[in-house]
Amino acid sequence: MTELVSAKNLGMTFSNRQVLKDLNFKIERGSMTSLIGPNGVGKTTLVRILIGSLQPTAGELTFSPDKQSLNIGYVPQFRNLEAEYPLSIRSFVSLNQLTKHLPWHTKSERQALDKILAQTHLTALQKTTVGNASGGEKQKAYLAQALISEPDLLILDESTASLDIETKEEVMALVAELNRLHGLTVIFVTHDLDLARKYTDQYLFLKRGQYEMGPMSQLDPNLELD
Repeated sequence: MTELVSAKNLGMTFSNRQVLKDLNFKIERGSMTSLIGPNGVGKTTLVRILIGSLQPTAGELTFSPDKQSLNIGYVPQFRNLEAEYPLSIRSFVSLNQLTKHLPWHTKSERQALDKILAQTHLTALQKTTVGNASGGEKQKAYLAQALISEPDLLILDESTASLDIETKEEVMALVAELNRLHGLTVIFVTHDLDLARKYTDQYLFLKRGQYEMGPMSQLDPNLELD
């Protein structure tokens, strides 16, 4: 595998509060990494730096081949939409499609949309309005929306936190399948260590003022985050 993201002495300070300090890590292409740690240690800050909404105050974050060429998909924590939300799942997913400012989809865009709906097991539900979809179906729609632009890196930001156990497994099994079939690189931000151990191969554990990274097999089996 080749390196996709690399952090060197990365730091982030807000006013007089230091959130991240001397953080060093590498994310390889095709890897699945869990970003774990208790609340308040900088997981959200690191995600914001990764997606470019924050600039670090120390160190550097490099992307291969470069940040401009890297396409990052982002799936937020589950957000329930009102039952009255009018868009169909198909239309919702297509919101993130790259278009040429035309009022219709091109043939290639329609084909790409059909493909991602099939990959996320949403084809049969594509005409269902998002508001009337189940929690798991909504989250798969968010996932499909992130995947439609064919990201190099997918960040799942507590994306399974509010789902029931069965739906969590369904979503993560789907992500793992896409990782296996297409080499999708994944960063899974989570407090669910059982899911992390089952579906990811390495971890980045942020602690207060320090960090730890390694293969998932080396993660302390008695670790508790809360």
